This record gives sequence, structure tokens and C-alpha cells, in this order.
Amino acid sequence: MKTSFKIIGSAVSFAATTQAMAAETARLVNFFQARLVLMHVGRKDSQKEAAMQSLMDGMKIAPERIKICWAEGDPADQILKICQKEKVDLLIAGALSKENLLNHYLGSVARKIMRKATCSIWMITNPSVEYVPLKNIVVDAEGFDKIERLISLACQLGRKEKDSWVHIVRELKMLGLALSVREQCTESEYDLMERKLVKEETEIVEKALATIPHKDVKINIKLLAGKSGFELVQFARRKSADLLIIRAPERQLSIFDRIFPHDQEYIFSDLPCNLLIIQPTKKV
Repeated sequence: MKTSFKIIGSAVSFAATTQAMAAETARLVNFFQARLVLMHVGRKDSQKEAAMQSLMDGMKIAPERIKICWAEGDPADQILKICQKEKVDLLIAGALSKENLLNHYLGSVARKIMRKATCSIWMITNPSVEYVPLKNIVVDAEGFDKIERLISLACQLGRKEKDSWVHIVRELKMLGLALSVREQCTESEYDLMERKLVKEETEIVEKALATIPHKDVKINIKLLAGKSGFELVQFARRKSADLLIIRAPERQLSIFDRIFPHDQEYIFSDLPCNLLIIQPTKKV
């Protein structure tokens, strides 16, 4: 099973990080052998056209594989519209590693895109012109279906490195129930129940791994208990993760998810590393 993005989009802001974002984008475009859609939301003029051309020249991607889109209006709305029109599979965008309170409740361009995009998104917290290897990739393999796709992509990215780790995380959803009945059973019965839960979750991951090439990747299966979004962020931080891969929510998030946080809001508000959000409904 191999995941490939055919059309990759990248928003160009002509900010201080533009060159670094272009370098990150070029590496991903070449890795997936994709076509590139460069987009800029703002007034088009000769100075920006020259800057865009210079950016393209530095990316060392064949011109016929690049398309430039200009638009004016709300940045998030226009980027999302371009992605839909150009059938973008993966959007690469910059992100703040930790948002302040104002951004948390009023929203930012990155947050709006993460909530409303219909394509997968690769959020880069600290773009670099120099290549930074993915030594630790954390995968949120929650749910009982389609986890093969996320794990396969993590292994695909990990195989190009040397001595990379892919940490596959599952949540022990039933642990709370087990704890609630702890007083109603003996210690040995409780231990047996806990071992059974751990065994079942581990077997789900092992079954998925059996269908995925991962010979050159070191695998770590980790089971977490507690608020999954919060625990996932803490685990990724403890492992000094370079990339966290999660599946997009089945529904679009709203302002209520920020007041009464959805699990993934913990991730969006406090990114521990680069974040790859995979859309479950979009085939790549």
C-alpha cells in the first residue's frame, strides 16, 4: 500500500519564511512526484510576479509541473476555493507552534484552513531551507478502519531516512470502564481485563502492519489512556517528534469545539511539531 499525492498546493505569502517554505514544498513535491499549485492571495503586480518567478526558479521543479494562481479576498476562503478548483490533494501551509489566546478564540488563517479544508494538509511549524530528516514520526491510529493508510504513509516517509522510528498510537477507550468496575472484581480479574484490552488494541495495529512494507523502519506501538488529543500532544513532545499524522475529523469543527474542545483542538492550539492531517474521504 503506497500513498501518493498527485497535486500539491502551497500558499505563498512573500513573508520572511517564504524561501524556507518553498524549500519544504519542493522536497515534498519531488518526493511524491506531484504537480504543484502555487497560490497567492493579494494584489498582483510586477514586483510580486518577479518574486514568484524567482521562487519557482529556486525550487528546481520543471515549469510544466507548476501552476500559479492569484486571488484577492479573505486569505483562508480564497486558498480553500483554489484547492477545490485545482483538485489539490495536499495543501502545505505554515503554522504557529503555539497560538495565543486571541488567535485561539478569534481564529487564524491556519486554523480556518485546518477546520474547513476538504484536502489533506501538511502544517509546517518551523520551515527550513536545509533538509531536516524525519527521525520520529507519530501516527494517531485511532478508530477501527482505514488506519492502514495513515500507517502506510508514515512508513513510506520513514523509509527514506536511516534509523527512523514510526510510533503508532492507539487509545485505550475501555480503560475508564475497567477502572470503574475495579472495585467489583478481584485484582487478578482486573489485571486479566487490562491485559486483554492491551492485547486487542495491539493486535489491531499488528494486523494493519502485516499489509504494509516497513522492513527499514523501526516500529513502536504505544497505548495511551486519557483525553486522546492532549495525551497525543504530550507523547509527541516526549518523543521529540518531527511529524504527527492524524486523520481529519468526520465533521467540520466549529467555535463550540474551541469552547468545549474536540480532541483535535488540543493539537491545533499547541502543535508539538509539523502536523499532517489526512482527509478520510479523499482518495490519494
